[in-house]
Amino acid sequence: MARSLRWLALCFLLLLCIAVPLKPVSAAWICDGDRLTAEDLSLGREAIGVTAAPLPNSAAGTVPGDGVLLHWRGVTLQLPRTNNAGTPSYTDGRWWWQVEDPLHPDFRERRGTVISYACEAVE
Repeated sequence: MARSLRWLALCFLLLLCIAVPLKPVSAAWICDGDRLTAEDLSLGREAIGVTAAPLPNSAAGTVPGDGVLLHWRGVTLQLPRTNNAGTPSYTDGRWWWQVEDPLHPDFRERRGTVISYACEAVE
């Protein structure tokens, strides 16, 4: 009986490890004088049944459908990945984020005009 309970507990633990995604990769910068953190969201999935050809536009290990969570000035922005070629970029139409240079990522906001926020890596 005790052996079957241990086996059941082990199976439950393994199932929990598979079902709960790992914590996203996180990084921090100072943007326009305030701390900004970014967490990768791996939400994109390959098309069901498509195995012969690689998924198009899977730059830097991301695919369309992935996203990023930005925490800045008390606000959390969830931005979906664009389908632009090259370095992954993320936008919801108002906010835009790209980390081509890890020391100085590109963070912009569109409010009639485009506002660019200067960002620097946190030491």
